[in-house]
Amino acid sequence: MNQQNLNLYHIFHETAVCGSLSGAAKRLYISQPAISKAISKLESNLSATLFIRNSRGVKLTPDGELLFKQVDTAFHAIKQGEEQLWQNHELGVGQLSIGVSTTLCKYRLLPYLQQYIRENPHVALSIYCQSSLDTIAGLENDRLDIGLVGESEHMGSLSFLPLEEIQDMFVTTTEYMAHLKERTPNGDKDLLSHATLLLLDRKNLTRQYVDKYLLFKDILPKQQLEVTTMDLLIEFAKIGMGVACVIGNFVQKELSDGTLIPFPVPEPVPKRKIGLAFKDKANPNTAMQKFLSLTRE
Repeated sequence: MNQQNLNLYHIFHETAVCGSLSGAAKRLYISQPAISKAISKLESNLSATLFIRNSRGVKLTPDGELLFKQVDTAFHAIKQGEEQLWQNHELGVGQLSIGVSTTLCKYRLLPYLQQYIRENPHVALSIYCQSSLDTIAGLENDRLDIGLVGESEHMGSLSFLPLEEIQDMFVTTTEYMAHLKERTPNGDKDLLSHATLLLLDRKNLTRQYVDKYLLFKDILPKQQLEVTTMDLLIEFAKIGMGVACVIGNFVQKELSDGTLIPFPVPEPVPKRKIGLAFKDKANPNTAMQKFLSLTRE
């Protein structure tokens, strides 16, 4: 549709709303003859009579009513679009979807969310607690805007904004350590191999990272117990069920008060990074830009 036809439909719509040529002329700030000429041109273009003219003004014909319903819907949609744009720019209205593991959501995402919501109260947030692999897939398929994940070779072409370094470590209770030493024939050398090792499930990126460490150090635990969240690992370790591999950054309180103690290993697990993964887009939405800016501060 060219600009001229759009103007004709605008004049038609205003004339139908006002019910008179003079009323439309006043609203559009053009002359009544110009209104009449535009209506005639549109009727000629459509080969249809749109108005019946009488002494009190104009009335839509059946063809005019049919056309008016569609044109009214179109102009209403344009008005809504303008209002939404205004809200987006003036109020910061928008949407943001974030994928994150339960552990990172609790220990790292919540503080960012608290500040973000305070500064952007009109943004509709969607938080998907899921495995990091599912988050990466969601980013690649454009189902998510941002993911809070551990750095991984699975990211492909996604961009990664590091937030902090973390270090996996093995922890247990003093009581479990004492009992384990009693039943381990070769002393401290084989402690971890004889322990019940508490690990996240194999779909978890943290678990995959730790498995590589164990394989590299030739540590083959005889008994393993898998759980789905790190909070459960920590709780199981605290009641003496075994040796849990956890992110050390998240058990500082338990280590400080002695509820848990570090479990000796040949070498520390290498540090790794957690951060925000996202697709580089030519025009990222405002809500996403604001979140990335907040985490960069």
